[in-house]
Amino acid sequence: MAQVLEFKLPDLGEGLTEAEIVRWLVAVGDVVAIDQPVVEVETAKAMVEVPCPYGGVVTARYGEEGTELPVGAPLLTVAVGASEPAPEPESASVADGGSGETSGNVLVGYGTGAPAARRRRVRPATAVVTAPVTAPVAVAEAVPDRAGPVPVISPLVRRLARQNGLDLRALDGSGRDGLILRCDVELAIERMEQAVQAPPAPAPAPTTAPAATGTVTERVPLRGVRGAVADKLSRSRREIPEATCWVDADATELMAARTAVNAAGGPKISLIALLARICTAALARFPELNSTVDVEAREIVRLRDVHLGFAAQTERGLVVPVVRDAQDRSAESLSAEFARLTEAGRTGTLTPGDLTGGTFTLNNYGVFGVDGSTPIINHPEAAMLGIGRIVAKPWVHDGELAIRQVVQLSLTFDHRVCDGGTAGGFLRYVADCVEQPAVLLRTL
Repeated sequence: MAQVLEFKLPDLGEGLTEAEIVRWLVAVGDVVAIDQPVVEVETAKAMVEVPCPYGGVVTARYGEEGTELPVGAPLLTVAVGASEPAPEPESASVADGGSGETSGNVLVGYGTGAPAARRRRVRPATAVVTAPVTAPVAVAEAVPDRAGPVPVISPLVRRLARQNGLDLRALDGSGRDGLILRCDVELAIERMEQAVQAPPAPAPAPTTAPAATGTVTERVPLRGVRGAVADKLSRSRREIPEATCWVDADATELMAARTAVNAAGGPKISLIALLARICTAALARFPELNSTVDVEAREIVRLRDVHLGFAAQTERGLVVPVVRDAQDRSAESLSAEFARLTEAGRTGTLTPGDLTGGTFTLNNYGVFGVDGSTPIINHPEAAMLGIGRIVAKPWVHDGELAIRQVVQLSLTFDHRVCDGGTAGGFLRYVADCVEQPAVLLRTL
């Protein structure tokens, strides 16, 4: 008799209560191995592939792509060891401490606590299809049907097909008993690319007039990362009485110092790492800006450690990865961590832990070719330092007009945590370090 185990959406950690199904990685009837990714979900923090802790045959999926589910809601059911038609699913998720053929590792690094209560914006989870299991099934065994055993496809082959948008059910395998091999998938990809590169057929002439001005062409849901950003920025505007001050600074000496450091050998130091080092030195002198406001207690909470966020634009939208304990890092260590987090943001592999817990944000909007900005504070932080582009400009240097590398620095701050004198002192210290990097030696 089959044992059907129900796998629920696990606790993704960091206070996340729900996730949206972006893409199913398995279909009903597929054989899954223990810890094989079965669904890709998007939270307010990151895109995550969720592995299933059971091995067996998928008998049902709950929720279509685009459906938002709360933590603890059913994701799918897996039949382990079936000899008769599958019974009703047993609730046996790892979060519930259930039994079954399982690894116990639902999502490494995210926790497997008890399912949370009903959350906001919950959509009912609906079983898509349930496929009865009629023969014994186990991990790495075949699924019996009238044509004989179907070989289990390697997870690596499945991943390659998934990444290239191939439906494995449409392929004929060249391996034993029709097994689909890596070479089969690679050949299909090659044929698909050749078809894409072929000259397209002439498009038919339009039969209707273009849409009139003002006509709605698309509605983009505010959900996932975009929705989380919208919620946070709106809350920041509502709750934080912010103010902005700015100053132009001559960055010629800072650029020269970076060139000299990198010419001396060793790992290259990025410009943002030097600016981050300046930020941590400035926050040591003006700790009011490394704080948050506890509205209910009516208290300003000053923080010892500097967890430095930096704004990064990705294909999935704006994200703010966090460099932990930035105050204890050298410029070399900061460079390495910025590089790691930037690459993770580019590939969509940032974890919720990488995107939360910041205490101060560095926003290098100069990469977009703009000089200045008045950014919105990353709630619940108290300040954000903005860096414009560094560009050659006429500048009075040593009493004479010269062409220098000039940057605009702006500080947006929560006026509840400090007054203009503190904010101006912080910004002036940052500008002094940019203009004369030797100023940093006093705090090293």
